[in-house]
This record gives sequence, C-alpha cells and structure tokens, in this order.
Amino acid sequence: MNLKIALALLFVVTATTTYAQDVFYSEYDKFDYRNDEYSVVGMVDHRLYTYEYTGGEATLIAYDDSMNKTAKVLLDFFPDKIYQAQFIAYPDKMIVLYQAIESNNVVQYAALLDNRGLLKNKPIQIGSVKTGIFGATKAYFSASVSEDKKTILIYSVDDRGGGVEFDGKWLTDDLTIEKRSKASFSADNKLTHGEVNVGNDGTVYLAAYTTLGQYNYADQYYILTLPKGATAFYPKELALGEKYAANGYMKLDNVNGCVYFGGFYADKKNGGYNGIIYAVYDIATGTFPSSKLIPFDGDLAEAGSSRRVHAFDNYQVKQIIAKGDGGFVLISEIEYVTTRSTYTPGFGYYSFYSPNMTTIVHDYHFDDIMALSYTKDGSREWGAVIPKSQNSQEDGGVFSSYSLLNSGGHACFPV
Repeated sequence: MNLKIALALLFVVTATTTYAQDVFYSEYDKFDYRNDEYSVVGMVDHRLYTYEYTGGEATLIAYDDSMNKTAKVLLDFFPDKIYQAQFIAYPDKMIVLYQAIESNNVVQYAALLDNRGLLKNKPIQIGSVKTGIFGATKAYFSASVSEDKKTILIYSVDDRGGGVEFDGKWLTDDLTIEKRSKASFSADNKLTHGEVNVGNDGTVYLAAYTTLGQYNYADQYYILTLPKGATAFYPKELALGEKYAANGYMKLDNVNGCVYFGGFYADKKNGGYNGIIYAVYDIATGTFPSSKLIPFDGDLAEAGSSRRVHAFDNYQVKQIIAKGDGGFVLISEIEYVTTRSTYTPGFGYYSFYSPNMTTIVHDYHFDDIMALSYTKDGSREWGAVIPKSQNSQEDGGVFSSYSLLNSGGHACFPV
C-alpha cells in the first residue's frame, strides 16, 4: 500500500470528470466553553445526532442530510448534575454512558435509547465512588468499546506506588453486565498506565510503563493482558535495551490478532528524542515477533523545526497505519499545554475572565502533523510535515487537533 499525504482543508476528487460538492452547514448555536458540553453522536437510522448540555438541560439534536434540525429530544432521565457523557452509535439505537454527581458521589450510569433517541429501558447503575473534599476533580470511570461494538468495558485504573489497580465491568450492547473483575500489577519502580483497549472477545490490553528522569521517560514498557472476567494480568515486556521510550501509542488489531506499538525513544533519560520505536505483539504466542528501534536520519533531524536539539520533543504519536507488506506509517502531532497567570486575561480567544483578578489560564496548543512511512526492514520511504498552528483557552482543546481519513491510497487530515 503506497500511502501519500494530502492536507484535506478542502475535499478534492480526481477523476476523468470533476464534480463540485455541496457543503451544508447547520444553524449557528450559542455555546459557552465554561459550562456547556457538545459532542457528535453519529449516524443512527439515516439521521445525524449531536449531544448538547447547556443551562443544565441535556438534549439530542437530529439533523437530516441537509443539516436541517428535524428533532430535539430532551434527555429528561439525566440527573441534575452531569459530570461526563459518552455516546455509542449503532445503526438502529444508541447507548449513552453518563456520570452524575449525587451528594458526595460520582455515579456511573448506562442507558439504552432507540433510533429516535427515546429511552427504551430504565437506566442501570454501573458503579459509584466518593469524591474528595474538593468535589469531582478527575475521571473516575472510563469506557472502552470493542471494534464490533458488542462489548463495552467500564473501568477505573489507579496508579499507586509501584503498581496499577484495575476494576472493570463488561457489558453487552443491550447493557447486560456479563463479567466483573479486579486485577493488579506491580513493578520494581513507579508504574504508570497508558491506553486501555478491549478486543472483540472481551480481552483487555492495558499499557503500563515505569518512568524515571526529569522527562518521565520509560525504561520498561509492558502490555498487560486480562481475559474477560479474569483476576490476574498476563504481563509481556517490550525489550528497550539501553533506550528510553516516550509518548507511546498502542493499537489493537482484531483481524490479525496483534497489538501495534509506536513511539519515540531517547538514548539518555534526560535527553531529546533520537528515533522511533515500532513493535508488533502477537496475541496468540504472547511474543513480540517484530521490534524496531529506528534512529532519525539526517534529513529527518531537521523536520518541522529550525532547532536540531529537541526538535521532536512535543510530538505525540496519534496513529499507526500497518501496511500489508510489514511496513508501517507513524503519525504524530505537536501537542502541549501552557499555563499563565495574568491580571489582564481578557486578551485571547475567550474574554470571559473577570478583570483585575489573578487567573490561571490554560492554553492548549496543537501544531504540526508529522507522518513517517517505513518499510518492514526499518528503512524510511518518505516523511511529510504538515505545518499548522492551533491554540485555544480553557476548553481542553476539544475542537482542535485533526481527524484522519485513510482511503487506502491516501491519508487525509481534516483540521
């Protein structure tokens, strides 16, 4: 597969005849970054649904193909204080996972909706946890959905000292709780967890790594495997030799029965990046049949930056595309957060701060995209840097970054 890079600010169709495309926009709606929530649910029964939480009211909005509003559904079964909401779209139904603040607890619920967004059955309570004295301050429950959407994992993972503690519940797509389990894993040094993937068979794959140095690079990296309902992890360590891993990304491949890992590495625990890591974990054998540490070549050392030292240190790996011939494409983006204290914070994108008050402002930065293509023997075929600069304030960067459209021959990046 010979992938080429295109920046998809506009859609371009190349053929013997080129046709203009129609673009439809919805009507403008007011949105407050401080208190409101918005997300795209997806296509259900030929309608596009979005979720809005404004002024304490949670609603689903349905659009037709011309982006005209056709229905507004009030989610009146939601409790008064919603902490987080996540939707899973199916061809004929929706599942909403939502957390509510009730007294001093964060409660995780799940509800099944029909193709019109109406509640089918009474919502079920998945779990509850007490908050601290400062109230809800973190993600208490998380969710991972299998590729076929038949398994939903509701879980919490805590990093405690030299180990990680996992508590999970497996749900079917009709919200039946199939399994529950708790498991833990410990290492010699401080352990931190990364991505959590769930396979179509319900197996959980959790990334974990030990960190050291001022940049918290990893000197050990594990894939922790947990079969559905099991109470013990099966750890497999990726050999790093004398290198240190950073900003790794894990991707599950259900079809080929493997897990891909990509990231950067440094020769020194407090140094800049010196190359990339790519590894394939075979689920059936529990081994890493392919593992590569590929140093940056001369041309690449200057890509995306005029500074040769630490030129790549803000790049975060976002996607891995595995090619049929054993090669791969690694896609990363510059991403970082800055904070500042100011007495005149009204300058910027959102001027909603009170004047003459010291305020901590969080700026979210999403800059250049870098795509690197390698052959199965680790030789770089091509590399491309797409320059861009995005930043926003106090919104978590929810509308920043990019999307990936992989056509099989081209990789396009709507931004």
